[in-house]
Amino acid sequence: MSSYVADPTEGLTAASSMRIAVLTYKRLADIAHTLPRLVAQAAAVTDGRVSCDVLVVDNDPAGSARDFVTTWVSEDPSVPVRYVNEVEPGISAARNRALAESADLDLLVFIDDDERPSEGWLASLLATYREHVSAAVVGPVISEFEVEPDAWVRAGRFFDRRRLPTGTEVEVAATNNLLLDLRVIRRLGLTFDARYGISGGGDTMFTRTLHRLGGRLVWCDEAVVYDIVPASRVTREWVLRRALRSGTSWSSTSVELATSSRRRVLTRVQLTSRGALRLAGGAARMAVGAVTRSPAQNARGLRTVSRGAGMVSGAWGYAYQEYKRP
Repeated sequence: MSSYVADPTEGLTAASSMRIAVLTYKRLADIAHTLPRLVAQAAAVTDGRVSCDVLVVDNDPAGSARDFVTTWVSEDPSVPVRYVNEVEPGISAARNRALAESADLDLLVFIDDDERPSEGWLASLLATYREHVSAAVVGPVISEFEVEPDAWVRAGRFFDRRRLPTGTEVEVAATNNLLLDLRVIRRLGLTFDARYGISGGGDTMFTRTLHRLGGRLVWCDEAVVYDIVPASRVTREWVLRRALRSGTSWSSTSVELATSSRRRVLTRVQLTSRGALRLAGGAARMAVGAVTRSPAQNARGLRTVSRGAGMVSGAWGYAYQEYKRP
């Protein structure tokens, strides 16, 4: 890890080259929906100041998306579309392949294959980047569902995500809607940690480290992407596992970012205490839900319990392997 840099964007010239990277794993139907939209977004920002292309990183060793992507005919030939097959399993490997393939570019934008960008999405990210000259720009994600979640899942607000005023500085971000200034990333020597490739949380570690090293992450509330949630992810089991993983990711990255052995011990104790408070608070809320027969109280209480359990277990080394493959 590089030493702390007060302003890693200092001295950078205006960005002129840009790439959208979409990672995929056995989701051919999603790529078929998303790829034309990404090309249209790239074409909309391509002008005399900046050029933009699209990179598909296929993390399926069998290369299941290759034939579709390489034979797909774009409606806008001015936007190149490239395909690469990253055979090493794990989302960190796919993200790092996108970084490596973009070593000579200025900006890289990550988006997931199951997301659909809103009109003006990429232009909004770029405009906010130019205004704030930041190391990264983060946008909101809004969930849309293939099937309507049941009342319990809705009540638990499991798919609610933050919204902030444009220009707000944040300390952490996911890569499902993220613009990076690659010149800053290269200057700081950052890559995605392979240890989080199967468990998830590598984007949390990456962006928290970027912030720790002085990189500014700025919110752009206009750059909305829509997350298409399949029926398999609106079950009670899945949303509670995701809450657990969220807690473990926060704790494990917090311990990792501690600067000394003494600090790591203190961080583990603090996270355990905070997680225990969540466990107690969530259990109390569940008790209220049982007495009042309130699905909302029950769901939110159980979500808090799951997050708290993740914080405690993550503080001591447990990692739920969300991306484990058969």
